[in-house]
Amino acid sequence: MSLRGDVCVVTGACGFLGKRLVRLLLEEEKMAEIRLLDKQIQLQFLQSLEDCKGETKLRAFEGDMRDSDFLIKCCRGASIVFHIASIIDIKDSVEYSEIYGVNVKGTQLLLEACIQENVASFIYTSTIEVIGPNSKGEPIINGSEDTVYDITLDINYSKTKSEAEEKTLKADGEVLQNGGQLATCALRPAYIYGEGCRFLLGHMADGIKNRNVLLRMSLPEALVKPVYVGNVAAAHLQAARSLKDPQKRNAVGGKFYFVSDDTPPVSYSDFNHAVMSPLGFSIQEKPMMPLTLFYLLTFLMETVAWILRPFIRIVPPLNRQLLTMLNTPFSFSYEKAKRDLGYVPKYSWEEARKRTTEWLASQLPAERERILSK
Repeated sequence: MSLRGDVCVVTGACGFLGKRLVRLLLEEEKMAEIRLLDKQIQLQFLQSLEDCKGETKLRAFEGDMRDSDFLIKCCRGASIVFHIASIIDIKDSVEYSEIYGVNVKGTQLLLEACIQENVASFIYTSTIEVIGPNSKGEPIINGSEDTVYDITLDINYSKTKSEAEEKTLKADGEVLQNGGQLATCALRPAYIYGEGCRFLLGHMADGIKNRNVLLRMSLPEALVKPVYVGNVAAAHLQAARSLKDPQKRNAVGGKFYFVSDDTPPVSYSDFNHAVMSPLGFSIQEKPMMPLTLFYLLTFLMETVAWILRPFIRIVPPLNRQLLTMLNTPFSFSYEKAKRDLGYVPKYSWEEARKRTTEWLASQLPAERERILSK
């Protein structure tokens, strides 16, 4: 099912995944219009799309996800919304009111705008972190949408993404102003990597500071399956096609799907090494200290931060939940997305790794100069 002639809205359009999705839509679909919604639209990004936009109209909308009137204006006349925008905060550094306002309230307001303005399809970018790992570090290996798991969400990011996903799926079937029905679905990608990934840049910076030795924060046996950004964008496109297809719409609507690809199972730390070893980086054989001691240290840091919270906000560089996430085997199959949405990874592991390493290589000189000049 083609999206030819459709008008779509992409929230978080200037972010890591948003940029990739916008380009993919331009390359593979002849849409009437793509509306780029973000706090600030980068002119350089708009200019970079000139080579592939063809007849598709691009419109920039700068504003806040918590502004109902702004969202209504963005949705007017649109048929599809890709809701990617959110505050990603794995260290609990953002005030709860702020992250709740954007991630939960913003999603609710956007859904209401879609109903008022007769938007037919809504695709929400969720995360595997809405399911875990839980605080006990119980593993999931190649899980599915039917996997039963004891969910405990200790990070505000995970809590707010879970609540926003729930609101999205509950909105499926809501009656639009024109009498039609809204169809929604949610995609739960694993850790997303690729060109533009700020987390990879951070790990590379730490390696530079450590004389080209990457820090080991996860045990080799804590296997996960990161997913390439180009493949996550492809899953979003397939979800939109499926929601538009009358034969698939009811089956897909109201469902969530895990999104992974053929990146081999690997620990987070060893993944960093896999994409950075061609650039001359090695990796520590063992973590800097035993995990039990690491947990004790993070507990002490969290306790000090909590005691000082009334006077000053201190954000520890590591917390227990993040340490658990880094050291828990946690992976999911994309078989249901393949079966229901027709999703197949667009990029192989070899191609994804090559592209990611080449991008990191292009960033390396500036990163070295920035760090070594301090």
